[in-house]
Amino acid sequence: MLNKKECVAMLLAGGQGSRLYALTNKIAKPAVSYGAKYRIIDFPLSNCINSNIDTVGVLTQYQPLLLNDYIGNGQPWDLDRTFGGVHILPPYQGKNKTDWYKGTANAIYQNIDFMKRYHPEYIIILSGDHIYKMDYSKMLDFHKEKNAEATIAVINVSLQEASRFGIMNTDQEMRIQEFEEKPAKPKSTKASMGIYIFNAEVLYQYLEADEANPESQNDFGKNIIPSMLRDGRLMYAYPFSGYWKDVGTIDSLWEANMDLLGENPKFDLFDKMWKIYSRNEAYPPQFICEGSKIENSLLTVGCYIEGYVKNSLLSQNVQIGKNAKVIDSVLFDNVIVEEGATIEYSIVAENVVVKKQAKIGESKQKANKITVIGSDVTILEDYKVAAGQMIEKDVRK
Repeated sequence: MLNKKECVAMLLAGGQGSRLYALTNKIAKPAVSYGAKYRIIDFPLSNCINSNIDTVGVLTQYQPLLLNDYIGNGQPWDLDRTFGGVHILPPYQGKNKTDWYKGTANAIYQNIDFMKRYHPEYIIILSGDHIYKMDYSKMLDFHKEKNAEATIAVINVSLQEASRFGIMNTDQEMRIQEFEEKPAKPKSTKASMGIYIFNAEVLYQYLEADEANPESQNDFGKNIIPSMLRDGRLMYAYPFSGYWKDVGTIDSLWEANMDLLGENPKFDLFDKMWKIYSRNEAYPPQFICEGSKIENSLLTVGCYIEGYVKNSLLSQNVQIGKNAKVIDSVLFDNVIVEEGATIEYSIVAENVVVKKQAKIGESKQKANKITVIGSDVTILEDYKVAAGQMIEKDVRK
């Protein structure tokens, strides 16, 4: 069959990201900035094209406008194809009713027709809110070698962390014997990464059965995977040993950004063999003024630095004024920090203006929580934002 794709990727990108609070008031979690230059969704999209998967459905729902504009026709990721490529898949009105996506399984079910148009042998389900580099083609090879009907990527976590994850208990051949959702007493440390490969026809069968069950929560972890295990389907765990970070909380997002810094960063953005693609505005190059000082930081295009920056990540078009300080912080696009202002141990969202002599947060050594400033906020002169505070609207004296 000519019009056929071996594998189609379905990327779940509709999450609200409620644990990121002010950072996702106006945008979906996969559209949140990361690493001074990127957005979270750049990583699964780049993984797809680097793994020779060129047909991707992106399922959007919550605050999709910025994400839709950002992805566009997929050209920055080489996903602008005449057959295949990237497609935005929002919920839509059916014959009888309009339904929001009710769960991960329901979201995929609503797009069965999209998948079937490519006649794939395999479907890979991905999450849009993780930072990692992974060759999905190797996972697909593993799936074929095992003659599996479903394969779930797993990463080893500590026993103390295991109760936070879905845990796969396997035999010596990595065949899954049992799945435990956030177990109080985990039997293994193989944590699900939320990356699944299914034989397409098997997936369709279970999605349709799940949709017909009024008691189902329409979720892969809670419904589809347990149903397949009960039926004795051939299911395997694929071990992954690289860097992987779920950036669903303020703390984990800050940590993931800091993992990029230092002489030996935990996560390497400069790997020429595995490029991370993104869409960026055409800002001028960054400019470092005489008298400024920068230590252990990442800056991208359009930044204009007159002050002091240490252990921080500055996204596009950030301006740091004279005698201003930015320490242990993550600043998103278009942030302006005026003369004498200070930002410490904070995450500052897009289009924020910090006026002269204002102070945001405290040193990492003194503060017990990260300070967060939501997008489009202005902090007026001499105002002090306490450590751990979350600001979502303009503040003044």
